[in-house]
Amino acid sequence: MKHCNLLIITLLLVFAGFCNADNAANLAEENAKLKKRVDNLEKELADLKKIVYRQADIAQKQPQSQPEPKPQTKPESQLSDMPQLSNSDLQKIYEMIEKKTDKKKPVWSNLDIQIYGYIKADASYDTSRTNSGNYVIWVDRENVRTNDSEFNITANETRLGMKITGPKENRVKTGGRIEIDFYGGGAENKAKLQLRHAYLKLDWPEERFSIIAGQTSDVISPLNPYTLNYTVLWDVGNIGYRRPQLRLTKSFTCKNNLDVKLDAALTRTIGDDELSSVAGQKSGEDSGFPTFQGRVGFTFPALGYKPTTVGFSGHWGKEEYDAVSGTTAKSEEFETWSFNVDLTQPVNKYLTVKGEFFTGANLDTFFGGIGQGVRSTTAAGVTTYLEEIDSKGGWIAVSLGPWDKWRFNVGAGTDQVDNSDVNAGGRTLNQAVFGNVIYSVNKNTEIGFEISQWRTEYKGTGDASNTRAQTSFIYKF
Repeated sequence: MKHCNLLIITLLLVFAGFCNADNAANLAEENAKLKKRVDNLEKELADLKKIVYRQADIAQKQPQSQPEPKPQTKPESQLSDMPQLSNSDLQKIYEMIEKKTDKKKPVWSNLDIQIYGYIKADASYDTSRTNSGNYVIWVDRENVRTNDSEFNITANETRLGMKITGPKENRVKTGGRIEIDFYGGGAENKAKLQLRHAYLKLDWPEERFSIIAGQTSDVISPLNPYTLNYTVLWDVGNIGYRRPQLRLTKSFTCKNNLDVKLDAALTRTIGDDELSSVAGQKSGEDSGFPTFQGRVGFTFPALGYKPTTVGFSGHWGKEEYDAVSGTTAKSEEFETWSFNVDLTQPVNKYLTVKGEFFTGANLDTFFGGIGQGVRSTTAAGVTTYLEEIDSKGGWIAVSLGPWDKWRFNVGAGTDQVDNSDVNAGGRTLNQAVFGNVIYSVNKNTEIGFEISQWRTEYKGTGDASNTRAQTSFIYKF
């Protein structure tokens, strides 16, 4: 044991020597670069001094009698003291300036690009199995996995984005945005990228009108509660996601300080592709029809602190499902629709209330219906589509603070599915209550802790509940 300790100490001393030698070499190299830079600056300063001194001598040797000066904006004494540089002097100064001017092209582009995002590490413990584990959408059936606790830790919510601002010409401002995270699938330690936003924007500020083309958040139900859980109450009262779209927005002001904002969009229809009995069938694009989304929002003074915003939104689209029986193909169409209300009410500088309500059908790709869109049955290899699954629900959340470096959020959500629209084992109710506290270490770094209670009910047996504890470390940039 004694020899072992001596060997370890000897290895540490040798390693420290190598490190010190490497550090010394790096310092010597940095000092040499700094010395060369100082020498160049001193040489250039000496050249400039020679030019100024030479011009001062020329000024002193000039005759004192001068013709009657014309009226000047500056006193004559100031003008006579200014050095008169020769062409060779001007060329020399120009060359000095050129050497210091960076002629390289911008690394990104000639546009204004702002990089933003955050690094987020989440550690969580659940008393029951959940879907999908790193985050909670609903609780798995208890008759399949009874009180099967789990622990997860991930950095997949880490987010990276770029805001791009282009030139303003003819009263039109151009810009765009690209944003990704790492919830695109793959092994936990080899996560794949997921596209969140990718769009260009044409903005006419004076007309308060804009056009967005690309992928971004839905027009409907635009609010989100602040949760550490990645899914912000999706499938538990909060509907709306992101999809490719062409959006028009127009705002105007009415009497009595009433602001009105109108949004209308044509969006890609994304359906239940995995339900089709035809290989490669995509029920959204097969409908040959986009989905329409719209919202009208009203902002007006109410409680006196900050204006209240109330919005009414909705969408309508359709999907086409193909089924094959022998050599006969049969197509069926189903609608997807919703009606939604959203509210934002600042009460005072420390308290804000937000919430949304929805009702609709076939909402699985909008995170409604607890992930269920169209009811289907399969017998003898033939899939039969029966009807859209109706659901309704909503959420409410209260934000408290900040007080010094602390802020708090509490809220609840629910999504209720029509029991007659789902098969046995289908999810009929999903509820969650959450509370979190966020501590700001500094303006870029936060630590958060969240407790949430979940309950998912099923048609038949299997009702399940779960308590989740989550800690998050966030570094914003």
